[in-house]
Amino acid sequence: MSRHVLILAAGQGTRMRSARPKVLHRLAGLALIEHVLRAAEPLEPAITAVVVGHQAAQVQGGLADHTPLRFVVQSEQLGTGHALLQAAPVFQGCRGTLVVLSGDVPLVRAATLERLVATHERTKAAITVVTAHVARPYGYGRIVRTEGQLSGVVEERDASDTQRQVKEINSGIYAFDLEPLFEALQEIPSAGAVNEIYLPGLVTIYRRRGLPVETIAVPDPNEVRGINSQTELAEVSSIVRQRKNEELMAAGVTIEDPSTTYIDVDVTVGPDTVIHPGVFLEGRTTVGARCELHAGVRIVDSTLEDDVLVNNHCVIQRSHIGGAARVGPFAHLREGTVVGAEAKIGNFVETKKTSLGRGSKAGHLTYLGDASVGDGANVGAGTITCNYDGVNKHRTTIGNNAFIGSGTELVAPVEVGDGAYVGAGSCITEDVPAGALGLARGRQVNKNGWAGRRRDQQD
Repeated sequence: MSRHVLILAAGQGTRMRSARPKVLHRLAGLALIEHVLRAAEPLEPAITAVVVGHQAAQVQGGLADHTPLRFVVQSEQLGTGHALLQAAPVFQGCRGTLVVLSGDVPLVRAATLERLVATHERTKAAITVVTAHVARPYGYGRIVRTEGQLSGVVEERDASDTQRQVKEINSGIYAFDLEPLFEALQEIPSAGAVNEIYLPGLVTIYRRRGLPVETIAVPDPNEVRGINSQTELAEVSSIVRQRKNEELMAAGVTIEDPSTTYIDVDVTVGPDTVIHPGVFLEGRTTVGARCELHAGVRIVDSTLEDDVLVNNHCVIQRSHIGGAARVGPFAHLREGTVVGAEAKIGNFVETKKTSLGRGSKAGHLTYLGDASVGDGANVGAGTITCNYDGVNKHRTTIGNNAFIGSGTELVAPVEVGDGAYVGAGSCITEDVPAGALGLARGRQVNKNGWAGRRRDQQD
């Protein structure tokens, strides 16, 4: 049987108090709705559609990299049943199972959705509802059972005092048989001040028709927890972060203080790596085995090979660090930086679109931009590559085993050859040949007695 997925993402999310659509808020490196899309991928749906409404263009733009997706516009948000009705043309002529998910429920697991579909198809149900037992069910629709079988879903505002004591709630996640679905949706009565159409009304309709209705329960209610406020987003973020840290620690990573370690879901870390407190690993970062990341380090979309040491308070963005390299403290490696094996980037060094060869060193207070440094080179403290002329960027090339003295300015485009030396304090504007010494500084002149005369004048 074919399977299809529909994700509801049309709501305004007013309680977020944000100009950003709720489903695009970030959670551990992904938008909320991206977590939901990933959970649905193992179902291998023939069609995946997203219902958009509020800020529809922004939501569609945020999902531009997810193909193929079909978008359904719900101009007026008149309930979940109304949202499904808008999707009828997308599934016209389709047969099989339609799984309906909410774009703001990011913790749902792929295994739960697979169990939902398996139960739904095995029992040949018209609708299967995912439920959970929660300690505080306020605000949720309550599951009403008759002799153990689902007989209806009662919304909070319509529930009696007895029904409000029920702890089993409707998660808003469903599997439907497509054949009777859209015709039955027409029968759901409108409710509330704005005549909304709610999907749980199908339970009553199907029961009346004698069609099978099923449920599956999730053991962890957090899995079906929706996010409606910034507070709830922070609470769910803590759950995701804890899960990720536990996953890495189970694989042999040492995390000294999990409560202050923030690791996105797509990050990978090798065994025997030690992560100190206050570390942020973001995006698609990969950290090898036996690395050590000290406190305050932030690494984004970067690769660290094995045995890398990153000292305190470094920022590494979209860069590649070779094996056994040393970085920091207080270094800033910007986009396009490649650090060779056993190389060293020291304190207060900034790099951008720069490669540093194997075993090379830039130890202190240096800026290397649009530069290529060969193997075994030494870049002295206070060196600056002057790569920008006010209009264009230019490259600096430093050869193998070259030595750049402290306080040097390299005005690009310029090349220092293999084994060349540049004297400290030089402003290099021309190429330095291999094996040569480059000097470019004014001759020193001492004015004897000048300082005393100066002080006398000031007095």
